[in-house]
Amino acid sequence: MTDVVITEYAGTRRNDTISRFYQYGSGGVRVLDGRKNLQRLYRFDPASDMMTEHDPTRPDRILRRFVFDRMGMLEETFSYGSRPRTFRYEQGCQMIAVREGGEYGQVGKTFTFEENGIAETGWGRNGEIERVFIFEPGNNTITERTGGWFGDVERTIFFKGINASLFREPEAFLQFLMFTEWSAKDRDEVIQEQVAKIRGGGTTEPGRSPYAYTGERHTSTDIGVAGGREQVPRIPALRQDVRPARTSRDRSAEAGIDFIPDESAPVQDIPRGLVSPSRRSSEISFEERRHPDQTDDRRFSAGKSAGIPIQERFESARSEREQLTKGRSAEISVGERFESAYSEREKLSMGKSVEIPLEERFESARRERENLSKGKSAKIPYSERKAGRDR
Repeated sequence: MTDVVITEYAGTRRNDTISRFYQYGSGGVRVLDGRKNLQRLYRFDPASDMMTEHDPTRPDRILRRFVFDRMGMLEETFSYGSRPRTFRYEQGCQMIAVREGGEYGQVGKTFTFEENGIAETGWGRNGEIERVFIFEPGNNTITERTGGWFGDVERTIFFKGINASLFREPEAFLQFLMFTEWSAKDRDEVIQEQVAKIRGGGTTEPGRSPYAYTGERHTSTDIGVAGGREQVPRIPALRQDVRPARTSRDRSAEAGIDFIPDESAPVQDIPRGLVSPSRRSSEISFEERRHPDQTDDRRFSAGKSAGIPIQERFESARSEREQLTKGRSAEISVGERFESAYSEREKLSMGKSVEIPLEERFESARRERENLSKGKSAKIPYSERKAGRDR
């Protein structure tokens, strides 16, 4: 079986901007960029229902592993800081729930299979669709739109030699989703490449910022000769080849316009308060720190209350305080208080029932009790009872 080339366009196919190529075959998928440089490598293992992602520079090194079963797919990542994901079929394989962090993690998003395509919805967004994968008529194109079924076209994936409907099945769609997804690193590389093209510098060297200064650099700002080479000063005023800047007065005189210095003069900042020379902090007194913006004639007076001694302030409060009386209750002794309570308390009688002897109480009850008869059953002989039981 020959490899099938799947072409991905940035936006629609009209702009002819190819962002990726996918070489899809029985052994796996090779992901190439627009210049056909290898970016990713996926391999299939049908015997164990598994797909693995390998490092393009070291094919024997596994970066991720995708294990498929009848419930869905489990993603195992081997890079530090990446969380695994679990994809589970729900609603009769009409929806795929994605859990972040493993099988029991929180649901991050869902993929719903509909008539026109597959919709991706972020969990907790009240059903707002993030993007959709539309299977176009002709069975050779999948269009990805952002924001809904009528949103902007994010990318167009064109199939040649294979039908696009192959990826409508849940398991095949998960394979398609994995090898066509864009990571943050991939997007940054594309942005850096576009910036380099705009600046006209071609591709940027690895590890170097595209915004770096590319002109001649000087190691000293002094004027002189070092190592047989004359050093060019960085300060424009010290360079001989730099002409002094023309002022507005010169340009006005050449054009025959009267120059008004007062109107054109820059506004001077008027300092607030007196600007004192710099001094050591140990020489500044406490009063000067407390009132830094006040001169001697603007200091606030202490007030009349500061001249009253503390003893005099509190003495007047003590003299004017009203003396409280003890009250009449203090003249009544403790014994007299409780004695009146005892005398006025009502004494409870024991009652007449205490005077009735115990025998007299229960004797009347025995006499008044009715004698119970033996009943008619006592008159039936035992043999007659037994004969009736045997029947």
